[in-house]
Amino acid sequence: MLEELLAAGIAAGCAGAVYIASAARVVKQYERGVVFRLGRLAGEVRPPGFTLIVPLVDRLHKVNMQVVTMPVPAQEGITRDNVTVRVDAVVYFKVVDAAYALVRVEDYKFAVSQMAQTSLRSIIGKSDLDDLLSNREKLNQGLELMIDSPAVEWGVTIDRVEIKDVSLPETMKRSMARQAEADRERRARIINADAELQASKKLAEAAGVMSEQPAALQLRLLQTVVAVAAEKNSTLVLPFPVELLRFLERAQQTPVEQASQKPIGK
Repeated sequence: MLEELLAAGIAAGCAGAVYIASAARVVKQYERGVVFRLGRLAGEVRPPGFTLIVPLVDRLHKVNMQVVTMPVPAQEGITRDNVTVRVDAVVYFKVVDAAYALVRVEDYKFAVSQMAQTSLRSIIGKSDLDDLLSNREKLNQGLELMIDSPAVEWGVTIDRVEIKDVSLPETMKRSMARQAEADRERRARIINADAELQASKKLAEAAGVMSEQPAALQLRLLQTVVAVAAEKNSTLVLPFPVELLRFLERAQQTPVEQASQKPIGK
């Protein structure tokens, strides 16, 4: 009799151990457990740690609550100003409601991926090329709103969306390079013209000062000679004032010729 009780106790203990082993589950810190009892959602979402379920009746699904980094494949489209581009992006999202992520959508990762691709193509068609190249922050915000609106119903929130790269056709790259080069050349010409205008004004002022003081012209002539002589050249270039030539021409003329060149009224 004692042996039968002992055997029954051992059998019950083994059965209990098997039951506990089959019912015991461990949910990690970054996970949440969702229990389905006979196909229906049962109770609250299980927190991290040790938990028990009913074997053969309950099924525990673990949902990762970490931030997921999902690359969006490059999408080709035509911008609003009729330029063909290829744009790729990356989406950062996480699950905030584990039950919704399992019940309301079949595969929330696949759903977010498809929504991101569709939204990216839509953004390309609504934007100009200049916006894609220089105004990405605004486009990122618009892309985030477009993806986040349906994702909220799936228990998913979009943390951030970033446009990674914008690929342009080779012909467009060459056209943009020529445009940039032409713009730089235009600015260089404007700067040179402005410098010449300022220099001409200064030269005009200097000429006015020298006309009032003839000795200043002689001093400028001597400075030019000194500057040329400092180069240690075998040839010396000496500027000759035109006024001196006119003086010599008048000195060689006879009094009759000088009188004929005077105005008649004088």
